[in-house]
Amino acid sequence: MDLPSIKVGLPPVAQVDARLFILGSLPGDASLGARQYYAHPTNQFWRLLGGALGVSLQDLAYDQRLERLAERRVGLWDVIASAERQGSLDQAIRLAEHNAIEQLLHDFPDVRALAFNGAAASKAGRKLIGEPPPGVTLIDLPSSSAANTMPFSEKARAWAVVATFVAN
Repeated sequence: MDLPSIKVGLPPVAQVDARLFILGSLPGDASLGARQYYAHPTNQFWRLLGGALGVSLQDLAYDQRLERLAERRVGLWDVIASAERQGSLDQAIRLAEHNAIEQLLHDFPDVRALAFNGAAASKAGRKLIGEPPPGVTLIDLPSSSAANTMPFSEKARAWAVVATFVAN
């Protein structure tokens, strides 16, 4: 049996003019190994976000995906900086150290929304932020993970809200 190990997340991916940040919990092993957000082939993130933005992100190379997000002023990061975890499931996260999400709102003054990808990200992120500043909306999204068995069409409807916060 594998023992839990310390997993360290990825740096934020964003331009200084980002208006929307999508915040996950902590990247899974496939993403950490690839050094890319949402790298596991069964994770629905790129399909869900692409559908909301009206661009087929899942068909692009990773660098091109990030370029499309920058064009639309979307940033990516995670609520958890590091944690002990066996495997990739949020339920296995222990001893979490959090990123400075509250500082994100200072460093990226154009942010109008923080969207939490899944319940673990939302719970931790909302606790870190507390009451958001005026003009900043907090959004809870269903997890893009394949472990979340909600039908894709329901996830896509929930994710569509992020389109109102991006540049076209």
